[in-house]
Parts: sequence; C-alpha cells; structure tokens
Amino acid sequence: MCTRETAVGTLTVELKSVNSRFLDLQFRINDDLRSLEPILRDAIMAKITRGKVECRLSFGRKIANDNAQRLNTIQLASLMRLQREIHHHVKDAASLSVNELLRWPGIIEEAELGQETLQEEVSSAIAIALDAFVDSRAREGAALQTMLMSRIDDMDAIVQRITPLVPQVVAQFQQKAIDRMQDALGIALINGNPLNAPGLSREETLDRIRQEVTLYGIRIDVAEELTRLAAHLTETRHILKKGGQVGKRLDFMMQELNREANTIGSKASAKDLSDASMALKLLIEQMREQVQNLE
Repeated sequence: MCTRETAVGTLTVELKSVNSRFLDLQFRINDDLRSLEPILRDAIMAKITRGKVECRLSFGRKIANDNAQRLNTIQLASLMRLQREIHHHVKDAASLSVNELLRWPGIIEEAELGQETLQEEVSSAIAIALDAFVDSRAREGAALQTMLMSRIDDMDAIVQRITPLVPQVVAQFQQKAIDRMQDALGIALINGNPLNAPGLSREETLDRIRQEVTLYGIRIDVAEELTRLAAHLTETRHILKKGGQVGKRLDFMMQELNREANTIGSKASAKDLSDASMALKLLIEQMREQVQNLE
C-alpha cells in the first residue's frame, strides 16, 4: 500500500493478491478516478505475471480551509445579472444577502488537482506500491523455495527407499505366476522343468509359463516410473535453484510427478509400494498448492 499527501487530499493505492495460475486483475476505483485505471493496469502488468490481484485506488479530500477555497467570479456575475433582471420585473423582490451568496451551489470552489498532476501522483504511488508488493513476494518466494526443496528431498528419500524393493517384488510375483500356472495346467515341476502336462507338449507348457510370468512382470515392474520420477525431481530442483519466472514450468513438473506417482500406485503389488505412492501424491499435492504462489 502507498499513501501520498497532496495539496487537496490523500491519495491511496493498495494491492492485494491470492493464488492463481494466470494474471487476473480487479480494480476498486471511485467513478471520478475511473479514467486512471489504464495507468494502474499497465504498471501492474509490467511487473506481475501471475495471481489474482486486486488494486484499490481512493482519494480522501481534506477539510476545506481558506487557502483551499476561492470565489467563482463567473458564476457570481451570472447570479447578479439574474438578480437584476428579477428586480426589473419584480421591484419589491429582496436582494440576496452575502450569507446566501456564499451558500449558493458553485459560488465557492475548492482547489482541485489538475489531471496531469493527478496522473503523475497515481503513477508515482502505484510504482511505490508495486516495489513493496514485489519485495514482499520475493520474501515469500524464498520461504516457499525452502519448503518445496524440503518436499523434493522427502520424495527423493521415498524413491531411494523403494527402488531396491522392485526386483524383489517382481521375483516374488513371478514365482506366484509359475505356481498359478502349475495349478491351472496340473503341472508338476522337478528342478524347474514341467512334467506330464495333459494335452500340452513340453515346449508349449514352457511357453505358457513364460507368457504368464512376463505378463506379471510387466504389470508390476515400476522401475521405469521410479527412474522418470527421480529425473523429474532433479529437474524440479534445478528450476527452483535457477530462479526467475518458474511458476508455469513448476506447474508442468507437478503434472509429470503426479502422473508417475499415480502409475506407481496403479501397478503396486505390495503394501510398501502402495504406501509409497500415497506418500508421494500427498507431497506433490502440497507442492502444487504452493507453486501457484510463484511467478
């Protein structure tokens, strides 16, 4: 907020902002100052690219004093001319007293700011308000960066913890697939070789088992998703450290992180993987909410 004192009153410019993926400007301006909106709009758009921004412009007049008042001689002359014409037609009409003249609308003028001066004052006020607004956002951004980095570290720790589990999980489910095929086909295995499979040759039986095992392995193997997730986390960390206008790039990275976390959850075949997927999605959602605060 910026407040400027002028000869005839106090000019106030106030800026407020909440989360938004795009720039959404709203103005609260008195009708007599509405012509100044383009000045405010251009100044804000030059420095702010995201957020739902509300700008208030108000002008409070000072209580009139002797120095701020002057006689409107043109209107007074017109009023006197009308009074003479009335006396010409109505001889007994009473003349206006000094008190009545001073109370006549428009006879006393209050000092006004010229349009050019007013524009200069508004331009100066919005510049000061924007500088304070941007500084405040920078401090908020530093705090958000620390928080986001912390969430990235937490996600990295989850990825490192569950990555070694994936081969074990795949191996366990491959063995389950072999056991299920045995049951379904009535196959007895000796040292991993099928014997006496009814209606099937040895090679056909082996092919069926390999197909089933491969199907299970593909369905539950999340190694590729974890690799991409780790790469996305590295890129997100790089974007934050580089700085600048990072909001839209981080929006995109949140989408990519969420996609991988959802895939891990849908392919999870063990409780540890399901729990990890839920933890990842929670951290991503926390980041997504805060990323909207960044330009």
